Amino acid sequence: MLSRKRQVSHHQHTQEAVMQTSMVGLSTSKGLPVSDQRFRELLESLPRVAVQGYDSQRRVIYWNEASERLYGYSEQEARGRCLETLVIPETMADVVVDAHHAWVSQGIEIPSSELELKHKSGAPVPVFSHHVMLGERTDNPLMFCIDIDLAGERKVQRDLDYMTRFDPLTELPNRQTFESELGEALSECQRHDDTLMVLFLDIDHFTEINDTLGYEMGDRVIRSVAKRLQGFQRNQDLLSRFGGDEFVLAMPRLDYESDALSVVERIRQDFQRPFEIEGRQLLLRMSIGISLYPENGSEAAELVRNADVAKHRAKLAGRDGYQFFNQEVRNEMLHQHHLAGRLQALLNQDGGGELSLHYQPQVAARSERIESFEALLRWHSPEGYIPPSDFVKVAERTNLIERLGDWVIRQACRQQAEWRAMGLKGYRIDINISGRQAISSDVFTRLEAYVEEYGLTPRDIGIELTENVLIDADIKVRDSLRALYDRGYKIAIDDFGTGYSSMSYLKLLPVTALKIDRSFVIECAQEPKDRAIMEATVFLGHRLGLEVVAEGVENEQQLELLREMRCDLIQGYYFYKPMAATDIQRLLLGGNNPPNRASGALASDKGAAAPGCH
Repeated sequence: MLSRKRQVSHHQHTQEAVMQTSMVGLSTSKGLPVSDQRFRELLESLPRVAVQGYDSQRRVIYWNEASERLYGYSEQEARGRCLETLVIPETMADVVVDAHHAWVSQGIEIPSSELELKHKSGAPVPVFSHHVMLGERTDNPLMFCIDIDLAGERKVQRDLDYMTRFDPLTELPNRQTFESELGEALSECQRHDDTLMVLFLDIDHFTEINDTLGYEMGDRVIRSVAKRLQGFQRNQDLLSRFGGDEFVLAMPRLDYESDALSVVERIRQDFQRPFEIEGRQLLLRMSIGISLYPENGSEAAELVRNADVAKHRAKLAGRDGYQFFNQEVRNEMLHQHHLAGRLQALLNQDGGGELSLHYQPQVAARSERIESFEALLRWHSPEGYIPPSDFVKVAERTNLIERLGDWVIRQACRQQAEWRAMGLKGYRIDINISGRQAISSDVFTRLEAYVEEYGLTPRDIGIELTENVLIDADIKVRDSLRALYDRGYKIAIDDFGTGYSSMSYLKLLPVTALKIDRSFVIECAQEPKDRAIMEATVFLGHRLGLEVVAEGVENEQQLELLREMRCDLIQGYYFYKPMAATDIQRLLLGGNNPPNRASGALASDKGAAAPGCH
């Protein structure tokens, strides 16, 4: 089904052709307008639009070059042949003949629609087809078919659909696909009284590889690990990359801990062999968490969660080890409750105590000047830095996420008001809204209340939500977002490409921007598939009237490619790290000049850049 924007795009092409053919054709009530040289030149000037002319008996009288390319017939081959024997599949022939007769005899127009026609080779040709009749009131009416090739758009959609199900770096199933397939495997186990093991595997000290050897080397390591793990995968097993340096392997029909332990030991033994990558020998170790069906759970998400908890316990025990989910591991959850208690106490303090917001600039791709910021949550405790990936999970599990999110919103609004009072106006702050926040009955009401309290406007604060949050949102949430959209708030889809990624749903959502996930940006210079997906995303985003932002830009090559694609905004360490508010103030008061990257001083702060509380 065509989206509204796509229909507009097609109609723009077809209306252009229809208007121009009408200008020439309708001036002649008899004879063949296609014999007019100016008419022919006009139609040949539409290289992307295949135009065919048919007489009252549906015989070809005109066939432009675009039709030759689309259907494979030269004009000489096509001329004089009937429409239904040329490009119409046999199953559609009678319908086409009847529709043409109804138009000629009764004036019942053939509606514009998507059709699957036929190439000379017999291959299907998907098109959007529009029809116009010239000289309807004469003895010799002419029908013109104006077709636009949809094969390219369908390929883009196939690429996007693939992107929704598979990890772009390793081409393994992503988390959503894995959990869906694991659910089916568990149903089989239940029917046949079988067992199943879930392994949650995490590369130890992987951040050190990224920090010392760079993200590109880190990506090569991830691909190599995925390939090696596939060597342990049987036909019935499921292997997935969950993101970062995490993999999950599900193995049905294993006999309890003895078989599970055998698999784990074989994996650990295999990892004693160094990885040969780009002339380097890297010795990697894994922390592994194990959960068993049915002892440790009966649902896919429960088994994965318990294996993840066991994996964390293995890391705490010194890494390079494994841990079965058991009572001791359950006690680890008590630690998380302790962390939750500390977090709650901080939220009860004025200003948040150890919590703070950092801000990462988003710059215009061409001018390199700062346009806006993304607010990023940080927790610096006396014991050291606590990554958002740790405490945000705790907040979500203990229902503190709404309070934490509310603190982020208020702090961002307060900071924006302070900057405006200093004369630093026109720089929007974008705040991430988590799934749990989105379903809260008053998060968007409170957002507007804080905007009003601090004397701001909708142009000063934007919000970002992931694809999955937007898709899963109920009608009430979508209505709230629509109200914000109508009032002028910027609403962006964050991490675009890592969730559902179907362009068809964009027409249904009140969004103004797409943020391309960094996983595609990192590989765009080396991987043609990632580059093609990014180009398609930027192109389709612009066709839908959306601003496109690229995250995770780390080098000049990536920047130049994004400029070629006409990406609007750039965010990443190549320009600026996330910075404290005081550093942002100095930067803006200094004139908001493009950064001097020669010093290399901007790319520090390697803490996890977890946006907001997302």
